[in-house]
Amino acid sequence: MLFNVAKQRPQIHLLKSKSLAGAVKLTTIALMVGLALNGCSKKNDAAQAGGGMPAMPVGVIELKATSVPISAEAVAQTEGAKEVEIRPRVGGILLKKLFEEGAPIKAGQAMFLIDPVPFQIALSNAKAQLAQQQAHVEQTQREATRLDGLLVSQSISKREADNAGSDSTLARAALAQAEAGVREAQLNLSYTTVTSPLSGIAGRFEFSEGALVNANTSLLTTVSQISPIWARFSLSDSELAQLGGHLSSSNVKEVALIMPNGKEYASKGSLNFAASGIDPQLGTQQLRATFENPDKSLLPGQFVRVRVTTGHKDGVFVVPQTSVLTNDQGKFVYIANDKNEATIKPIVVGNWVGTDWVVLSGLEAGEKVIVDNVIKLRPGAAVAPHPAGEAPAAPADKSKDAAAK
Repeated sequence: MLFNVAKQRPQIHLLKSKSLAGAVKLTTIALMVGLALNGCSKKNDAAQAGGGMPAMPVGVIELKATSVPISAEAVAQTEGAKEVEIRPRVGGILLKKLFEEGAPIKAGQAMFLIDPVPFQIALSNAKAQLAQQQAHVEQTQREATRLDGLLVSQSISKREADNAGSDSTLARAALAQAEAGVREAQLNLSYTTVTSPLSGIAGRFEFSEGALVNANTSLLTTVSQISPIWARFSLSDSELAQLGGHLSSSNVKEVALIMPNGKEYASKGSLNFAASGIDPQLGTQQLRATFENPDKSLLPGQFVRVRVTTGHKDGVFVVPQTSVLTNDQGKFVYIANDKNEATIKPIVVGNWVGTDWVVLSGLEAGEKVIVDNVIKLRPGAAVAPHPAGEAPAAPADKSKDAAAK
C-alpha cells in the first residue's frame, strides 16, 4: 500500500502544474481580448469625435402671416328648383306616351294621350243640349212677348203674363247651364292630352300604354326643372360657431359647390333658404343654395359638397397637412431652430384650406417648419434644412478632407 501511494504523488503534482498553466493561458487570452475591445472603443470614439452622425436633410417653409377664408363644408344633395308630378285630370285608357324618359321637356309639351272618344261624345251631347236650350229660350221669349201684348188689351190675366215671363227667365238660366256644360266637355277633351306645366327633365314613365288611369290620382311621371338647381344641406352647431353663428342670406358671402370628382363647380351659388331655428332632433340648421345650371351638368339627386364662406381671418399661418403630427397633448410641428436642431412646437389648428392646415396659434412669423421626413425626427436631432420643393445640398466629402490633412 505504501508503495502505491508514493507512486501516485508525481501524477498529482503533474496535474497541478497543468492546471496552473491553463489558468495562466486563459488569463493571457482575457487580457488580449480586453485590450482589443478597448482599442476598438477608442477608434469608435475617435471616429465620432472626428465626423459624427450626418444631419438629416429636411425641407422647410418659412412662416408668413396670411389671410384665409372663414368657411365650412358639408355634404349636400341636389334637387330641382321646381319638381312637379304629372297626373291626368281625366280618367281613361292611356293610349300613347309622347316623350322620351330622361329627355328635356319644354313647358306645354304634350307628354301623354288619353283615349279622347268618350270625351268627344260628351262634348257632342253637351252641344246638343245647348242647341235644345237655345230653342227653348226663343220659344219662351216669344210667348212672354205675346202675352205682354194681350195683357195690355186685358185679354189675359196678370198672372198668365207673369208666368210666361218666369218661364223665359228659367229658360235663359238653363241656357247658361248648357253653355257651361259645353265648356266643361271641351275642357275635359283637352285634358286627354297631358302636357308639362314647366320646362325640365322628364322622369320615368310609371305606367304602360293601354293602362287605365284615374283622374288626379295616377302618377304618370315627374318633371324636374334643373336650371337653376338647388342644393340642400345642413350645418351643425359647432360648424355654425366657426362661421360666426346662425346663417342667413345676409351674412353668407359665397357658396361654392364641389363636384363628386373633387373639382369645384364653375358657377358660384347663393343661399336662398335658411331655417329660422335649429332642428332639435339633429342639432343642425337646414340650408339651401341655388346654382345656375345652363349646361345641365348637375342633375337632381346627386351627392356633392358645399363650401359656405362668411368672411376672412387675418394673421394666421398655413402649413401642409404632412407637417402636422399628433401626440397625447394634441397637434404639433417640428421647427428647425438656429442651431439646425429639430424642436417641437405645439399648435392649435382650425379648418383645412385645400391641402393645408390653418394654424390659429402656437407659431410665429419667420420660424422654419419642417415639412418632410418628420416621422424620422426626434427632438434635438440635427437637421440640414433646405427650402421645401428643392433638392437638398450635396454633402461634403469628408474622406477627401481627411486625406488632405
